[in-house]
Amino acid sequence: MGGIEPDRVGSPGAGMIRCEVSLRTGSLRTGALHELRTLIASHVKRDGRPADGPPADRPAIDGLLLSEGDEPPAPSASVPGPVLAIVAQGSKRLILGDRTYDYGAGQYLVVPVELPVSGHCAHGGPTEPFLGFGLVLEPEAIAALLLETGTGAQGRRGRAARTAQPCLAVSDAPGELLDSAVRLLRLLDHPADLPVLAPMVKKEILWRLLTGDQGAMVRQIGLADSNLTHISRAIHWIRDHHTETLRIEDLARLAGMSTASFHRHFRAVTAMTPGQFQKRIRLQEARLLLLGDAHDVATAGYLVGYDSTSQFSREYRRQFGAPPGQDAARLRASRVPS
Repeated sequence: MGGIEPDRVGSPGAGMIRCEVSLRTGSLRTGALHELRTLIASHVKRDGRPADGPPADRPAIDGLLLSEGDEPPAPSASVPGPVLAIVAQGSKRLILGDRTYDYGAGQYLVVPVELPVSGHCAHGGPTEPFLGFGLVLEPEAIAALLLETGTGAQGRRGRAARTAQPCLAVSDAPGELLDSAVRLLRLLDHPADLPVLAPMVKKEILWRLLTGDQGAMVRQIGLADSNLTHISRAIHWIRDHHTETLRIEDLARLAGMSTASFHRHFRAVTAMTPGQFQKRIRLQEARLLLLGDAHDVATAGYLVGYDSTSQFSREYRRQFGAPPGQDAARLRASRVPS
């Protein structure tokens, strides 16, 4: 019979098609990353606020986080909720427990739960400052998308959502994810389009995450019965009651797990034991109190749950590299005058 036979695998024609697809994909990624840098730089100042216009007149996108930095600052501690972070320029280092994560331009990570993460820009300068794109991830929106698409707990690759696994990972951002981030930022210049188009683009970003390298972790954010969700309950309890005595049995019961299973999954998610996690939260809260210059060292330690000032000072120095009073004075001195 007549007709045209499709190229067989390994034939020159098939190789050319694969090469063309690869070139188009690479071109999309390169172009999107360049535009992402331009858009972030045009919409942020050093303090992270949009570059111009009074606050009341600036268009806003719920959950959008933009950051810029000219030089590597002193490490700062933060406890973000579910959030996507993409580096557009420069690089950043995050430390969680005994794990270190470095990610640079064109890479992303997802922080799925509230974690005591220490982070700082590793590279950046006046000519090429660090530029970052962030988007808060809403569990309800992820759950709705899972229901709509029918991907459920297993996802496209069949990986179960209840598996204990490290909470953070760095991945190369595909061109499609970078492109959707670019289109979200473009809307800042078209406020009339925001109410209609922003939800659609944010939904696309979620879809790119769900079908990407970190899809299994992102699915857990939206699944009510995932181990990540169960551990999140314990994390929130520790955050809200960090001055109180921990009882592992009570935390395991709150998470709906046996004590052994709770220990295993908690450490997989946080890179710490519950006790170490509580200590990190206490020290971060104490640092904020001292930075406000309203409390002395002994009072700050007592307010976050320490009965012994010497123990508080010892653990504070081990965590932040300087005694409480000295560290707070250094941070206050490094503040940029407003």
